[in-house]
Amino acid sequence: MSTPFTSAEAQRAIELLASRSLVRLVTEIDDNGAIPPRRLAGTLPDLSTHQLRTASDTARAHGLSRIAPGIGLELTEAGMELAGLYDAMARWARRHAVPAPVCEFSSRIRHVLALLAPSLITERADGAEAGLARLRTLLIQWLADNLQMARVSEPEPVA
Repeated sequence: MSTPFTSAEAQRAIELLASRSLVRLVTEIDDNGAIPPRRLAGTLPDLSTHQLRTASDTARAHGLSRIAPGIGLELTEAGMELAGLYDAMARWARRHAVPAPVCEFSSRIRHVLALLAPSLITERADGAEAGLARLRTLLIQWLADNLQMARVSEPEPVA
C-alpha cells in the first residue's frame, strides 16, 4: 500500500493524533458518550482549560467531533473510527508491554504512533512485527480517509 504523505504531512498527522489531550477527549466520548460543553472540565479534570479547548477545537476542525444541540460534544464517524484505531493500538501495546508493563492509555497510543511514524513515508514497514504492520495499514487507511489530519493548518478557535 503506497502512502500519500510527504514527510512533513506524516509528521503533522502523527503529532496531532498523538496529542494526549486529543487521545483523552476522543476515547472519553467513545467510552461514555457525548459530553456537554460545560462538563468538559469535570469529565477530564487532568487536562487544563487550554488543553481542553485545544483538543475540542482540533477535534471539531478535523471532523472528529461536532456539537450536537442539547447533547454536547459527540464523535463523528471519523472520530469513532479513530477511537477504534486507538483501541487497536493500545491492545497491541499492552500485549507487548510497551512503553512499560503498566502505563497510561494515551502513553501507549503515543508510543505506537512513534513506532509507526517512520513507516508512513516509506512503501513498507521493514522488519515490522505482523501486528504492528497491521496497525500501520489501519493507520494509513484512516489517514487516507481523513486527509485533513495531515493537510490542514492549525485549527482556529471556535467561538
